[in-house]
Amino acid sequence: MSTSLHPALSPSPTGPHILDNPAWAALTGPHAHLAERLGRAARYPTDVSPFTALEDPADPRAWDDLAALVGPGTVTPVTGVRSVPDGWRIEESGEGVQLVDTALRAEPAPEAVWLGPADVPEILGLIALTRPGPFRPRTIELGAYLGIRERGRLIALAGERLRPPGWTEISAVCTHPDHRGRGLATRLVRAVAAGIRDRGDTPFLHAAASNTNAIRLYESIGFTLRRRTQFTLVRTPGERPRTPEEREARA
Repeated sequence: MSTSLHPALSPSPTGPHILDNPAWAALTGPHAHLAERLGRAARYPTDVSPFTALEDPADPRAWDDLAALVGPGTVTPVTGVRSVPDGWRIEESGEGVQLVDTALRAEPAPEAVWLGPADVPEILGLIALTRPGPFRPRTIELGAYLGIRERGRLIALAGERLRPPGWTEISAVCTHPDHRGRGLATRLVRAVAAGIRDRGDTPFLHAAASNTNAIRLYESIGFTLRRRTQFTLVRTPGERPRTPEEREARA
């Protein structure tokens, strides 16, 4: 009897899988209205997300476009690269994993509440405490965010980030340390996934490879490891122009 991979894990017959470069697919697809783009490079506004993307990391022209887009001497994250062209510098890198929904039971969470712009200060406070990943003042514009409150206080959070066509990333999954062990994150992940599925997309997510507890949790509720990823902070060639304050301090 023959077996086959789940469609989400199968290689594309026409080339790289869309999830091999999800930031580029999102910025040139459903999130194009948010994109700042120059040729073969794109990024989100810095108050929305720090992520930048290259159409093809093997194309030197894409790196030239990215340098022109973000400016000289700028540190910026680029996913899926392990080396940089001459003149660029890797400031920091880390291993990650990408997991896709293959058997998740998606369902609403009755206790979950929608979060909006007025909730951002409280969201940023919970993010600073739990550090699930980057979250900026306008990150909430990327998609739906749900939270759980107890006695009026936000204690758990999950929402949507990258949206390549047909897919939506679940991100910012976190629980206040005083309330862990109650399954709040799992309920929110299921609830966010339910909304994603309702519009015909498939959920996926990323995690640091070192975060083995989170990976085990995601696998236990129906996510499957698709691939390992690389998160890299790079510095563009040249020197960043000094601000007026910096010039005055050096005078």
